[in-house]
Amino acid sequence: MAINKNNIIKFFYIFLTIHLIIWTAIPAFTNNNLPLDTIEALAWGSNLDWGFNKHPPMSAFFVEIFYQIFGSQDWAYYLLSQICVIISFLVVFKLAEEFFENKVFCLLSVLLLEGIYFYNFTTPEFNVNVCLMPFWSLTALYLWKGFRDNKIIDWLLLGLFAGFGFLSKYLFIYLGLGIDIFLIYMIYKKKIDFKCLVSIISFLIVLLPHLIWLTENNYITITYGLDRTGTGDQNFLDHIIHPLIFLGKQIGILIPFFLMFLLLSNKLKSKFNFKDNKLLFLLAINIVPIAMVFLTSMIMGVKIRTMWMTPFYLFFGVLVIYIFQSQINLNKLKGFTAAFLILFVFSPFAYAYVSITEKDKRTDYPGKLLADHIQLKWDRYYVGENKKIDYVWGNEWQAGNLSYHLKDRPKWMGPLGDEYVYLEKKMCHSTELCVGHK
Repeated sequence: MAINKNNIIKFFYIFLTIHLIIWTAIPAFTNNNLPLDTIEALAWGSNLDWGFNKHPPMSAFFVEIFYQIFGSQDWAYYLLSQICVIISFLVVFKLAEEFFENKVFCLLSVLLLEGIYFYNFTTPEFNVNVCLMPFWSLTALYLWKGFRDNKIIDWLLLGLFAGFGFLSKYLFIYLGLGIDIFLIYMIYKKKIDFKCLVSIISFLIVLLPHLIWLTENNYITITYGLDRTGTGDQNFLDHIIHPLIFLGKQIGILIPFFLMFLLLSNKLKSKFNFKDNKLLFLLAINIVPIAMVFLTSMIMGVKIRTMWMTPFYLFFGVLVIYIFQSQINLNKLKGFTAAFLILFVFSPFAYAYVSITEKDKRTDYPGKLLADHIQLKWDRYYVGENKKIDYVWGNEWQAGNLSYHLKDRPKWMGPLGDEYVYLEKKMCHSTELCVGHK
């Protein structure tokens, strides 16, 4: 599959189509059950609110839309994940066009991302990290458009997508910090005026319902996020060990990426011009967020989970190619293409192998069988009464599977509570997993 310099756009869309088909089909055929985070999002989606105990509402909103269209068809949620990935790749290509005249560089900016497993192997599990990707990329794009043209519409769209990003996962705040630093510096240098502040309007409008929900629910989502980092149990060494572990993992994640890039370059040599606004922009959306995460780990002594970094490297290909573009030798494209194809083919095969051979994963959970068993017991208990199962209680995983697989799509109500006690029609599968009729 050679890269044709005269037909880059066509090749790009072929790549996107194949990526979408492969990463939708492979998990759909090899997994017996949807992954944990997808089931959790579906549980929340069955009883939509402006927030949940673990995350803001955007991921639940998306899966519920897909459920209303496709129902309990597992492939649809793998497709949803890949739509998020493909949108992100499209935006990366679009932004790259602002930085490179040569469309080959734009294509390479995306193809290099196949060397980062966040954008292939882990994508079948639709979760808040995957949900965040398109909004992370669109926010960066409209930051650049706003800076370049200083149009009100671009600044408003920046705030809009930033708001959606924050509603996907609070980790978006790290891109927000990079954006703030870039804007403050450019205002100081008089490269832009205060018109950019209109983005705050659209940002707050999108965020307001969730902020109200947060105050009414004792900031439970923020508390959960802090608990996941292990905040409060640190000793002195944690402030050293956790940041170093984080740094080591990021280097490991990027090894295939840089090996692919080295196949394109003559040598890694470049002069940094910090008066170059394009370079400053790319540093703000790539390096600053990662540096802030590192500082968070160092100052607070907290663990940073690897998957949290999923959206952080979306524009890493653009940054690296921009810095070293003078050293890229397009005569080496055959070697790069071979390496790309090896990774492009190996990743889905590796995923399929793990999915088929390992039998104790969440995706092997008999969710459909459990739901069928519950439905059969329910129908026997209330024979002739035509009672729907309206509610399900339990943890997000077990109860979420019931909510997803049962024909009545009952609402997930969380752990057993007082409201269950007062139901006339109810049935328990265990001490922690029950269903009921209103």
